Amino acid sequence: MLYRRLGKPVFFKLDPERAHHLVIDGLHTAAKIPGMIPAMRGLYGISEARELSSNLFGVHFPSPVGLAAGLDKNADAVDGFSAIGFGFMEVGTVTPKPQPGNEQPRLFRLPPEEALINRMGFNNRGAEQMAERLAALKRRPIPIAVNIGKNKATPNEEAHLDYKKCISVLYRYADFFVVNISSPNTPDLRNLQHGNELAQLLGAVREEMAAQANIHGTEKAVLVKIAPDVSSDELDYMIETILKSGVSGVIATNTTVSREGLTHTHAKETGGLSGKPLRQRSTEIVSHIYRQTGGRLPIIGSGGIFSAADAYEKIRAGASLVEIYTALIYEGPEINRKLHRGLRELLKRDGFAHITEAIGADHR
Repeated sequence: MLYRRLGKPVFFKLDPERAHHLVIDGLHTAAKIPGMIPAMRGLYGISEARELSSNLFGVHFPSPVGLAAGLDKNADAVDGFSAIGFGFMEVGTVTPKPQPGNEQPRLFRLPPEEALINRMGFNNRGAEQMAERLAALKRRPIPIAVNIGKNKATPNEEAHLDYKKCISVLYRYADFFVVNISSPNTPDLRNLQHGNELAQLLGAVREEMAAQANIHGTEKAVLVKIAPDVSSDELDYMIETILKSGVSGVIATNTTVSREGLTHTHAKETGGLSGKPLRQRSTEIVSHIYRQTGGRLPIIGSGGIFSAADAYEKIRAGASLVEIYTALIYEGPEINRKLHRGLRELLKRDGFAHITEAIGADHR
Protein backbone atom coordinates (compact mmCIF):
# COMPACT_ATOMS: atom_id res chain seq x y z
CA MET A 1 0.00 0.00 0.00
CA LEU A 2 2.89 2.34 0.82
CA TYR A 3 4.39 1.90 -2.63
CA ARG A 4 1.11 2.34 -4.49
CA ARG A 5 0.30 5.54 -2.58
CA LEU A 6 3.73 7.17 -2.42
CA GLY A 7 6.41 5.40 -4.49
CA LYS A 8 4.56 4.50 -7.67
CA PRO A 9 3.12 7.99 -8.39
CA VAL A 10 6.64 9.42 -8.17
CA PHE A 11 8.36 6.71 -10.20
CA PHE A 12 5.70 6.72 -12.92
CA LYS A 13 6.27 10.43 -13.53
CA LEU A 14 9.90 9.69 -14.36
CA ASP A 15 11.37 8.20 -17.51
CA PRO A 16 11.14 4.40 -16.99
CA GLU A 17 14.86 3.78 -17.29
CA ARG A 18 15.70 6.62 -14.93
CA ALA A 19 13.24 5.19 -12.40
CA HIS A 20 14.86 1.80 -12.87
CA HIS A 21 18.31 3.17 -12.05
CA LEU A 22 16.96 5.05 -9.02
CA VAL A 23 15.61 1.80 -7.59
CA ILE A 24 18.82 -0.16 -8.21
CA ASP A 25 21.05 2.65 -6.93
CA GLY A 26 18.78 3.13 -3.93
CA LEU A 27 18.89 -0.53 -2.96
CA HIS A 28 22.66 -0.59 -3.49
CA THR A 29 23.09 2.42 -1.19
CA ALA A 30 20.65 1.08 1.40
CA ALA A 31 22.80 -2.02 1.86
CA LYS A 32 25.67 0.21 3.01
CA ILE A 33 23.63 2.01 5.69
CA PRO A 34 23.61 0.23 9.07
CA GLY A 35 20.17 -1.07 9.94
CA MET A 36 18.57 -0.48 6.53
CA ILE A 37 18.52 -4.09 5.34
CA PRO A 38 16.96 -5.34 8.61
CA ALA A 39 14.42 -2.51 8.36
CA MET A 40 13.53 -3.52 4.80
CA ARG A 41 13.22 -7.11 5.91
CA GLY A 42 10.87 -6.00 8.67
CA LEU A 43 8.70 -4.08 6.20
CA TYR A 44 8.65 -6.52 3.30
CA GLY A 45 10.45 -9.71 4.27
CA ILE A 46 8.85 -13.12 4.59
CA SER A 47 9.41 -15.86 7.13
CA GLU A 48 10.14 -19.17 5.49
CA ALA A 49 7.06 -21.41 5.40
CA ARG A 50 7.67 -25.15 5.38
CA GLU A 51 4.90 -25.78 2.86
CA LEU A 52 6.38 -23.31 0.34
CA SER A 53 10.10 -24.07 0.63
CA SER A 54 11.70 -26.66 -1.62
CA ASN A 55 14.96 -28.15 -2.85
CA LEU A 56 15.73 -28.23 -6.56
CA PHE A 57 18.98 -28.55 -8.54
CA GLY A 58 20.69 -29.21 -5.20
CA VAL A 59 19.68 -25.72 -4.05
CA HIS A 60 17.34 -24.76 -1.19
CA PHE A 61 14.61 -22.26 -2.13
CA PRO A 62 12.92 -20.64 0.91
CA SER A 63 10.05 -19.49 -1.32
CA PRO A 64 8.93 -20.50 -4.83
CA VAL A 65 8.78 -16.86 -6.00
CA GLY A 66 11.92 -15.35 -7.49
CA LEU A 67 13.01 -12.19 -9.28
CA ALA A 68 13.47 -12.59 -13.02
CA ALA A 69 16.56 -11.41 -14.88
CA GLY A 70 16.75 -7.91 -16.29
CA LEU A 71 16.14 -5.81 -13.22
CA ASP A 72 19.51 -6.22 -11.50
CA LYS A 73 21.74 -6.52 -14.56
CA ASN A 74 25.05 -6.09 -12.72
CA ALA A 75 24.32 -7.66 -9.31
CA ASP A 76 24.32 -4.21 -7.71
CA ALA A 77 21.29 -4.72 -5.44
CA VAL A 78 21.40 -8.35 -4.32
CA ASP A 79 21.24 -7.43 -0.62
CA GLY A 80 18.23 -5.20 -1.15
CA PHE A 81 16.24 -7.65 -3.28
CA SER A 82 17.11 -10.47 -0.86
CA ALA A 83 15.46 -8.50 1.93
CA ILE A 84 12.02 -8.02 0.35
CA GLY A 85 10.70 -11.55 0.27
CA PHE A 86 12.13 -13.22 -2.81
CA GLY A 87 13.01 -16.90 -2.60
CA PHE A 88 15.75 -16.54 -5.23
CA MET A 89 16.83 -14.05 -7.88
CA GLU A 90 18.49 -13.87 -11.26
CA VAL A 91 21.17 -11.30 -11.99
CA GLY A 92 22.05 -10.28 -15.56
CA THR A 93 21.80 -10.85 -18.41
CA VAL A 94 25.58 -10.52 -18.34
CA THR A 95 27.93 -10.80 -21.32
CA PRO A 96 31.69 -11.47 -21.38
CA LYS A 97 32.54 -7.89 -22.38
CA PRO A 98 30.79 -4.73 -21.18
CA GLN A 99 28.34 -3.25 -23.66
CA PRO A 100 26.07 -0.18 -23.61
CA GLY A 101 23.02 -1.86 -25.11
CA ASN A 102 20.66 -0.27 -27.58
CA GLU A 103 19.98 3.44 -28.00
CA GLN A 104 17.58 5.19 -25.64
CA PRO A 105 14.67 5.38 -25.14
CA ARG A 106 14.46 1.62 -24.80
CA LEU A 107 12.03 0.99 -21.94
CA PHE A 108 8.30 1.80 -22.11
CA ARG A 109 5.35 1.44 -19.77
CA LEU A 110 1.87 0.39 -20.92
CA PRO A 111 -0.23 1.15 -17.81
CA PRO A 112 -3.66 0.10 -19.16
CA GLU A 113 -2.27 -3.37 -19.87
CA GLU A 114 0.06 -3.39 -16.82
CA ALA A 115 2.90 -4.24 -19.16
CA LEU A 116 6.37 -3.13 -20.20
CA ILE A 117 8.21 -3.14 -23.51
CA ASN A 118 11.99 -3.15 -23.43
CA ARG A 119 14.70 -3.25 -26.05
CA MET A 120 17.60 -2.80 -23.67
CA GLY A 121 20.00 -5.04 -25.59
CA PHE A 122 21.95 -6.69 -22.77
CA ASN A 123 23.39 -3.45 -21.39
CA ASN A 124 25.79 -4.47 -18.62
CA ARG A 125 29.29 -3.94 -17.23
CA GLY A 126 30.58 -7.37 -18.19
CA ALA A 127 31.31 -10.68 -16.47
CA GLU A 128 34.46 -9.57 -14.66
CA GLN A 129 32.71 -6.71 -12.89
CA MET A 130 29.77 -8.91 -11.94
CA ALA A 131 32.22 -11.38 -10.44
CA GLU A 132 33.67 -8.60 -8.32
CA ARG A 133 30.20 -7.55 -7.14
CA LEU A 134 29.20 -11.10 -6.19
CA ALA A 135 32.55 -11.78 -4.52
CA ALA A 136 32.02 -8.73 -2.30
CA LEU A 137 28.72 -10.00 -0.87
CA LYS A 138 29.02 -10.69 2.85
CA ARG A 139 25.99 -12.97 2.98
CA ARG A 140 23.85 -14.99 0.57
CA PRO A 141 20.39 -15.29 2.13
CA ILE A 142 18.76 -16.52 -1.10
CA PRO A 143 20.03 -18.46 -4.13
CA ILE A 144 21.47 -16.35 -6.95
CA ALA A 145 21.21 -17.42 -10.57
CA VAL A 146 23.47 -15.79 -13.13
CA ASN A 147 21.76 -15.21 -16.47
CA ILE A 148 24.33 -15.28 -19.29
CA GLY A 149 24.26 -14.11 -22.91
CA LYS A 150 26.47 -13.28 -25.86
CA ASN A 151 27.83 -9.89 -26.87
CA LYS A 152 26.01 -8.21 -29.74
CA ALA A 153 29.16 -8.19 -31.90
CA THR A 154 29.74 -11.92 -31.48
CA PRO A 155 28.49 -13.92 -34.48
CA ASN A 156 26.24 -16.88 -33.72
CA GLU A 157 28.85 -19.38 -34.84
CA GLU A 158 31.07 -18.10 -32.00
CA ALA A 159 28.29 -17.59 -29.44
CA HIS A 160 29.31 -20.69 -27.48
CA LEU A 161 32.62 -19.02 -26.64
CA ASP A 162 30.79 -16.12 -24.97
CA TYR A 163 28.61 -18.41 -22.88
CA LYS A 164 31.63 -20.50 -21.87
CA LYS A 165 33.54 -17.35 -20.90
CA CYS A 166 30.72 -16.15 -18.65
CA ILE A 167 30.56 -19.54 -16.96
CA SER A 168 34.32 -19.69 -16.37
CA VAL A 169 34.43 -16.19 -14.85
CA LEU A 170 31.31 -16.52 -12.70
CA TYR A 171 31.10 -20.21 -11.81
CA ARG A 172 32.22 -19.90 -8.21
CA TYR A 173 29.73 -17.10 -7.49
CA ALA A 174 26.50 -18.52 -8.96
CA ASP A 175 24.17 -21.01 -7.31
CA PHE A 176 23.01 -21.91 -10.81
CA PHE A 177 23.14 -20.50 -14.35
CA VAL A 178 20.56 -19.51 -16.94
CA VAL A 179 21.43 -19.55 -20.64
CA ASN A 180 19.56 -16.71 -22.34
CA ILE A 181 18.98 -17.53 -26.00
CA SER A 182 15.54 -15.96 -26.19
CA SER A 183 15.82 -12.19 -25.83
CA PRO A 184 14.33 -10.46 -28.88
CA ASN A 185 16.68 -7.49 -28.47
CA THR A 186 19.98 -8.98 -29.65
CA PRO A 187 20.02 -9.57 -33.43
CA ASP A 188 19.73 -13.25 -34.42
CA LEU A 189 19.99 -14.44 -30.80
CA ARG A 190 16.72 -16.39 -31.00
CA ASN A 191 18.13 -18.38 -33.93
CA LEU A 192 20.22 -20.22 -31.32
CA GLN A 193 17.00 -21.88 -30.12
CA HIS A 194 16.60 -23.88 -33.30
CA GLY A 195 18.28 -26.56 -35.39
CA ASN A 196 21.77 -27.86 -34.75
CA GLU A 197 22.79 -24.51 -33.27
CA LEU A 198 20.89 -25.29 -30.06
CA ALA A 199 22.42 -28.74 -29.65
CA GLN A 200 25.93 -27.43 -30.33
CA LEU A 201 25.53 -24.50 -27.95
CA LEU A 202 24.17 -26.60 -25.10
CA GLY A 203 26.88 -29.18 -25.68
CA ALA A 204 29.53 -26.48 -25.28
CA VAL A 205 27.79 -25.09 -22.20
CA ARG A 206 27.60 -28.51 -20.55
CA GLU A 207 31.26 -29.11 -21.38
CA GLU A 208 32.28 -25.87 -19.65
CA MET A 209 30.03 -26.57 -16.67
CA ALA A 210 31.67 -29.97 -16.23
CA ALA A 211 35.16 -28.46 -16.52
CA GLN A 212 34.38 -25.85 -13.88
CA ALA A 213 32.82 -28.47 -11.61
CA ASN A 214 36.10 -30.40 -11.75
CA ILE A 215 38.05 -27.25 -10.90
CA HIS A 216 35.83 -26.11 -8.03
CA GLY A 217 34.66 -29.49 -6.78
CA THR A 218 30.99 -28.52 -6.94
CA GLU A 219 28.43 -29.37 -9.60
CA LYS A 220 25.93 -26.64 -10.43
CA ALA A 221 22.78 -26.54 -12.50
CA VAL A 222 22.28 -24.75 -15.79
CA LEU A 223 18.85 -23.89 -17.23
CA VAL A 224 17.76 -22.57 -20.62
CA LYS A 225 15.42 -19.58 -20.96
CA ILE A 226 13.12 -19.93 -23.96
CA ALA A 227 10.87 -17.60 -25.93
CA PRO A 228 7.06 -17.75 -26.07
CA ASP A 229 6.98 -16.97 -29.79
CA VAL A 230 7.39 -20.50 -31.11
CA SER A 231 5.10 -22.99 -32.79
CA SER A 232 4.17 -26.30 -31.15
CA ASP A 233 6.51 -28.18 -33.51
CA GLU A 234 9.38 -25.79 -32.77
CA LEU A 235 8.77 -26.14 -29.05
CA ASP A 236 8.69 -29.95 -29.29
CA TYR A 237 12.04 -29.98 -31.07
CA MET A 238 13.54 -27.45 -28.69
CA ILE A 239 12.53 -29.39 -25.58
CA GLU A 240 13.69 -32.69 -27.08
CA THR A 241 17.09 -31.12 -27.74
CA ILE A 242 17.23 -29.63 -24.25
CA LEU A 243 16.40 -33.02 -22.71
CA LYS A 244 19.11 -34.75 -24.73
CA SER A 245 21.66 -32.09 -23.76
CA GLY A 246 21.42 -32.95 -20.07
CA VAL A 247 20.81 -29.41 -18.85
CA SER A 248 18.90 -29.10 -15.60
CA GLY A 249 15.70 -27.32 -16.62
CA VAL A 250 14.03 -24.47 -18.47
CA ILE A 251 12.63 -21.03 -17.74
CA ALA A 252 9.39 -20.40 -19.60
CA THR A 253 9.28 -17.76 -20.80
CA ASN A 254 11.16 -14.68 -21.91
CA THR A 255 9.33 -11.62 -23.27
CA THR A 256 7.18 -11.73 -26.40
CA VAL A 257 7.19 -9.80 -29.66
CA SER A 258 3.42 -10.25 -29.95
CA ARG A 259 1.24 -7.16 -29.57
CA GLU A 260 -2.14 -8.86 -29.74
CA GLY A 261 -4.89 -6.99 -27.90
CA LEU A 262 -2.78 -3.99 -26.87
CA THR A 263 -4.26 -0.49 -27.01
CA HIS A 264 -1.60 1.80 -25.56
CA THR A 265 0.36 4.02 -27.93
CA HIS A 266 3.61 2.37 -26.83
CA ALA A 267 2.42 -0.93 -28.35
CA LYS A 268 4.08 0.21 -31.59
CA GLU A 269 7.52 0.19 -29.98
CA THR A 270 9.83 -2.67 -30.90
CA GLY A 271 11.20 -4.91 -28.18
CA GLY A 272 10.04 -7.59 -25.78
CA LEU A 273 6.68 -7.31 -24.05
CA SER A 274 6.32 -8.42 -20.43
CA GLY A 275 3.50 -8.21 -17.91
CA LYS A 276 -0.12 -9.29 -17.84
CA PRO A 277 -0.57 -9.79 -21.62
CA LEU A 278 2.07 -12.55 -21.47
CA ARG A 279 0.43 -14.57 -18.67
CA GLN A 280 -1.69 -16.97 -20.70
CA ARG A 281 0.91 -17.74 -23.38
CA SER A 282 3.69 -18.39 -20.88
CA THR A 283 1.41 -20.71 -18.91
CA GLU A 284 0.56 -22.58 -22.12
CA ILE A 285 4.28 -23.08 -22.76
CA VAL A 286 4.81 -24.35 -19.20
CA SER A 287 1.94 -26.81 -19.61
CA HIS A 288 3.21 -28.00 -22.99
CA ILE A 289 6.71 -28.67 -21.64
CA TYR A 290 5.43 -30.53 -18.58
CA ARG A 291 3.14 -32.67 -20.73
CA GLN A 292 5.84 -33.37 -23.32
CA THR A 293 8.42 -34.40 -20.73
CA GLY A 294 6.10 -36.10 -18.25
CA GLY A 295 7.37 -33.71 -15.60
CA ARG A 296 10.97 -34.92 -15.98
CA LEU A 297 12.34 -31.46 -16.82
CA PRO A 298 12.02 -28.88 -14.01
CA ILE A 299 10.42 -25.61 -15.11
CA ILE A 300 10.56 -22.09 -13.73
CA GLY A 301 7.43 -20.28 -14.87
CA SER A 302 7.77 -16.61 -15.76
CA GLY A 303 5.42 -14.19 -17.45
CA GLY A 304 2.47 -12.11 -16.31
CA ILE A 305 2.33 -13.16 -12.66
CA PHE A 306 0.57 -10.44 -10.64
CA SER A 307 -1.36 -12.51 -8.08
CA ALA A 308 -1.13 -15.73 -6.10
CA ALA A 309 -3.71 -17.19 -8.49
CA ASP A 310 -1.41 -16.39 -11.43
CA ALA A 311 1.55 -18.06 -9.72
CA TYR A 312 -0.52 -21.06 -8.69
CA GLU A 313 -1.81 -21.42 -12.25
CA LYS A 314 1.76 -21.88 -13.48
CA ILE A 315 2.61 -24.28 -10.67
CA ARG A 316 -0.43 -26.45 -11.40
CA ALA A 317 0.53 -26.30 -15.09
CA GLY A 318 3.95 -27.75 -14.23
CA ALA A 319 6.26 -25.07 -12.85
CA SER A 320 8.37 -25.95 -9.81
CA LEU A 321 9.22 -22.28 -9.20
CA VAL A 322 7.99 -18.96 -10.59
CA GLU A 323 9.46 -15.52 -11.26
CA ILE A 324 8.14 -11.97 -11.37
CA TYR A 325 9.48 -8.73 -12.82
CA THR A 326 6.83 -6.41 -14.24
CA ALA A 327 4.52 -6.98 -11.27
CA LEU A 328 7.20 -5.60 -8.98
CA ILE A 329 7.22 -2.38 -11.02
CA TYR A 330 3.43 -2.00 -10.89
CA GLU A 331 2.70 -3.45 -7.43
CA GLY A 332 5.85 -2.70 -5.45
CA PRO A 333 7.67 -4.84 -2.85
CA GLU A 334 4.42 -5.60 -1.02
CA ILE A 335 3.64 -8.12 -3.74
CA ASN A 336 5.82 -10.87 -2.28
CA ARG A 337 3.86 -11.03 0.96
CA LYS A 338 0.64 -11.08 -1.05
CA LEU A 339 1.88 -13.94 -3.22
CA HIS A 340 3.24 -15.86 -0.24
CA ARG A 341 0.02 -15.56 1.74
CA GLY A 342 -2.17 -16.37 -1.25
CA LEU A 343 -0.20 -19.46 -2.24
CA ARG A 344 -0.53 -20.90 1.26
CA GLU A 345 -4.28 -20.33 1.12
CA LEU A 346 -4.59 -21.96 -2.30
CA LEU A 347 -2.62 -25.02 -1.20
CA LYS A 348 -4.87 -25.39 1.82
CA ARG A 349 -7.99 -24.97 -0.32
CA ASP A 350 -6.90 -27.80 -2.62
CA GLY A 351 -5.79 -30.11 0.18
CA PHE A 352 -2.07 -29.98 -0.58
CA ALA A 353 0.33 -30.17 2.35
CA HIS A 354 3.30 -28.91 0.32
CA ILE A 355 3.89 -26.86 -2.84
CA THR A 356 5.55 -29.81 -4.57
CA GLU A 357 2.23 -31.69 -4.47
CA ALA A 358 0.65 -28.99 -6.65
CA ILE A 359 3.29 -29.09 -9.39
CA GLY A 360 1.61 -30.35 -12.56
CA ALA A 361 -1.68 -31.00 -10.75
CA ASP A 362 -3.68 -29.96 -13.81
CA HIS A 363 -2.23 -32.91 -15.71
CA ARG A 364 -3.43 -35.51 -13.21
